[in-house]
Amino acid sequence: MPVFDFTHTPDDKKPAECTYKVFQSNEEKPSVDKPLIILEKLEDGCCHHPIGLITNPIIKTAFEYEGHDGTVSANILEIDARFVSLFKWLGENHIKVRLSGENTEKGYAVYKIREVGFGGDTKLSAEDGFLQFMIERLLASDAPATTDVDEDEEEDGDNMKLTSLQSIVDFMTCAGRTLPDNVRLWARRNLAVARSTEVTAEERRHAQRALSMMMNIQWKSNYFEAIDPDEARRILDEELYGMERVKQRIIETIIQINRTHTLPAYGILLVGPAGTGKSQIAYAVARILKLPWTTLDMSSINDAEQLTGSSRIYANAKAGIIMEAFAMAGTSNLVFIINELDKASSGHGNGNPADVLLTLLDNLGFTDNYIECRIPTVGVYPIATANDKENISAPLMSRFAVIDIPDYTFEEKKIIFSKFSLPKVLKRMSIKEDECIVKEDALDAIVEKYKDTTGIRDLEQAAEHIAAHTLYQIEANHVSKVEFDAAKVNELLS
Repeated sequence: MPVFDFTHTPDDKKPAECTYKVFQSNEEKPSVDKPLIILEKLEDGCCHHPIGLITNPIIKTAFEYEGHDGTVSANILEIDARFVSLFKWLGENHIKVRLSGENTEKGYAVYKIREVGFGGDTKLSAEDGFLQFMIERLLASDAPATTDVDEDEEEDGDNMKLTSLQSIVDFMTCAGRTLPDNVRLWARRNLAVARSTEVTAEERRHAQRALSMMMNIQWKSNYFEAIDPDEARRILDEELYGMERVKQRIIETIIQINRTHTLPAYGILLVGPAGTGKSQIAYAVARILKLPWTTLDMSSINDAEQLTGSSRIYANAKAGIIMEAFAMAGTSNLVFIINELDKASSGHGNGNPADVLLTLLDNLGFTDNYIECRIPTVGVYPIATANDKENISAPLMSRFAVIDIPDYTFEEKKIIFSKFSLPKVLKRMSIKEDECIVKEDALDAIVEKYKDTTGIRDLEQAAEHIAAHTLYQIEANHVSKVEFDAAKVNELLS
């Protein structure tokens, strides 16, 4: 791990009282062996959870705590580069913290920081877990490429009371470097608008609202950790019966991610009849990738503005569905499940929703009309579903690897009903398997009844009906079990 040694000097005439080393780390779970900071060793008996203040905010070198004989100052020896600005902020604002760590050969290794109280002219945004929010965001970020601090990039605090705007100002001061360069520049410009007295209250409100959305997002790199193919296969087998070709294609994608540590250039388009499990496949992939997911139902979107948001020149302006999805997920890496892609070109409002999707799928960045900032989309993995690919435009089709999903056969439907659909419903209703017995001729009758419908949704509804009838017989008529033959099934489901 490279180490950089810096001497902090308040001015040319007065030398710094102490130096500390700044080291680079991408550790997400600090420990005694991989700490956030290292102090001089603390006094015996005071070193488990010392409470105190960061002092000397200009040179940022010490931690004061109560020792056996009064206040003791322990110099800071080393700091994780990601936390330099945070410690300066803690010192300047007199925020009392509790450190968790242990004395080691190198010094007191701190692996946890928690806020415990206030004093002096404290920034009120430090309340209600704001400090922990910043620490978690910093731990999730990559180490800065350089440990030099550009003072021009830091925002000065102000005297406002506790507001989300104050929190944003403090976040920019302590964790602004976790943002992409263009987002950080955008944020500083919008902060100027939100704090200006030369614009309307409406403009300030829009700027603050946009800032709140963008600061809520964890801006991650496009690096993906390796995924266990065996675990991926287990999830697929748990969620889906059969579909070996689909499973094979998904495992191939996982192996590709493991080799390149990036998402594939193309998403997946699942094409097949209604009820064949396309959405279920999409959810399984999101679970395998360990990413949050959001859905876009293209059948209900008939205006491009629903996706792109509206300009701030309107009083009722707001962000679009895509930007809202990023904000709700709280991360720039997520799975977009685009349902009914074949209906994306049938908009009747302003603009074509299909054209908006192209900008999302090209991994070149997406711009929302309300936010007015290009957000990176390299961490977006799209999975689309459609019933008829003939209704999908060629430009949209070219952004996906297409997987055709055929309907289930008669025998496959029998297995799905008896091994998956019915047991799942019985378990949910707390019905034992020997209390609900479906004979072979009844199973044939169930599948035969829905032979002309695609997918398995009708079979799942039949399982609900049969389980509910079983529960009624057990509770109302006090029977020990209910057996279903073909005649009883036909009568129940007619």
